[in-house]
Amino acid sequence: MDERLGVHWTSRAQHTLPLAVLALVALVEILNGRGQVVISLVVIAPLIAATALNRRTTAVYGLLALAVAALLGVLEQQYTTGTILTQVVRLLGVAVGGALAVLAVSLRHRREEQLRSMSAQAATTRAVVKVAEALQRNLLGDPPQVPGLETEVRYLPATRHAEVGGDWYDAFCAPDGTTMLVIGDVAGHDAPAAATMAQTRGMLRGIAHCESGSPAGVLTAMDRAFASLGITTLVTLAVASIDPRQNGNAVLRWSNAGHPAPVLVCADGTLQLLERTPNRLLGVSADAERVDHEVPLTPGDTVVFYTDGLVERRDRALDDGTALLVEELRRIGREPLDRLCDGLLEGLGDRVDDDVALLAVRLPAGQVPGCS
Repeated sequence: MDERLGVHWTSRAQHTLPLAVLALVALVEILNGRGQVVISLVVIAPLIAATALNRRTTAVYGLLALAVAALLGVLEQQYTTGTILTQVVRLLGVAVGGALAVLAVSLRHRREEQLRSMSAQAATTRAVVKVAEALQRNLLGDPPQVPGLETEVRYLPATRHAEVGGDWYDAFCAPDGTTMLVIGDVAGHDAPAAATMAQTRGMLRGIAHCESGSPAGVLTAMDRAFASLGITTLVTLAVASIDPRQNGNAVLRWSNAGHPAPVLVCADGTLQLLERTPNRLLGVSADAERVDHEVPLTPGDTVVFYTDGLVERRDRALDDGTALLVEELRRIGREPLDRLCDGLLEGLGDRVDDDVALLAVRLPAGQVPGCS
């Protein structure tokens, strides 16, 4: 009720103010008498109307201002031989001012319509992004948890896309007691990319249960499966396994199909970018060469897997983004995993050019890593 009353009084004031200006100018003109001509000030009325009222009302105030100016000219005897030219100029100025006021209303309405349209588009985009993000998270499933390891994951959709994408992470136990870690990125930001991601994720899980122990063997089997099924979508993929050893140590074994290199943050603060000679992307060839690489892990060591959205920007090279990631991990790499992941994403700012999937894994002290 109070809000409606406030709107009513605001509307009344907007209509009354131009009339008050006309009345005030007329009163001042009459009180000043001849020789103190302020007739031209009536043009203020339509200009005020233009700030809040519509075109028709503003045009009416323009005509009223012109009529008042003409009548005041009669009252002040401004149509004599010596003053008529000046009075005509005044009336022309008032008429031009009224026309400009109507034009200003048109421009204001156009700007307001553009703002309404932009606001509606922004609201629609936000809604679609939320739906796409929810669908993506459902495709990814619950955050993976494996015994004997600390894990933390994050997924951040691109701000310039309102569709599901092909980034994913995974972690699960293999039959031989090792822990399989996966990070991948299917080309594209659409429903087919998401469908290929879900298909690849499920296929990899099935193959990993038959090709235990060798990430390269898993990728080789994936290449053959892609060729057999006629899947031509390009996929970057890093597959790793953590093989437990005595005293809480482990071996990280990984193979990389064209994916950004993982980063190893050692418990003593040293870092390694696990960059080796790159192998081909998944799906390029059924007989692509796949190679396993190994590095020892000790309690407190952390491995960070990520997709290219974390390091790639339009305004910088991929290597520069990777170098910045390494420096950031040098600073926060030994923080608790949730803070580590949040810190990496905070560095992206408000604009995310590409989807980001993030998987961080740490060997805790005092526990035997692995699924056995």
